[in-house]
Amino acid sequence: MARVSFGVARHRKQKRILKKARGFFGAASRQYRTAKQSIIRAEAYATRDRRVRKRIIRRLWITRISAACGQQDISYSRFIHGLKCAKVDLDRKMISDLAIRNHEAFVALVGIARGAIS
Repeated sequence: MARVSFGVARHRKQKRILKKARGFFGAASRQYRTAKQSIIRAEAYATRDRRVRKRIIRRLWITRISAACGQQDISYSRFIHGLKCAKVDLDRKMISDLAIRNHEAFVALVGIARGAIS
C-alpha cells in the first residue's frame, strides 16, 4: 500500500492555523507549531474574557449609578433597596443610561426610592 503524505490536507490545515495567527509577534505568526500553541492560548483567553467583559460592564453601570446617586445625597445601596421596595423593575443598564442621558428621570427615580424607604 502506498504511503500517504497528507499533502493537500496538511497544507490546508496549516494555512488555516497560520491565517488565524496573523498579527502575532515573531515565530508565533510564522512557524506552524508555535502558531498553533499561541492560537490555543489566545482562544482560551478570548473565551474567558467574553465572560469577564460582562462583569466589567456591570461594574461600570454600578459606578455610574453610584456617582449619580452621590449627587442626589443617597447611597447606591439605599437607592437600589428603595427601588426594590417600590417594585420598580429596572435593571442597572437602564438606570445607568437614565443617569447619563435623562437626569430628570433619574431624579424622579431617586424620589421614588426615597419614598419607598421612608
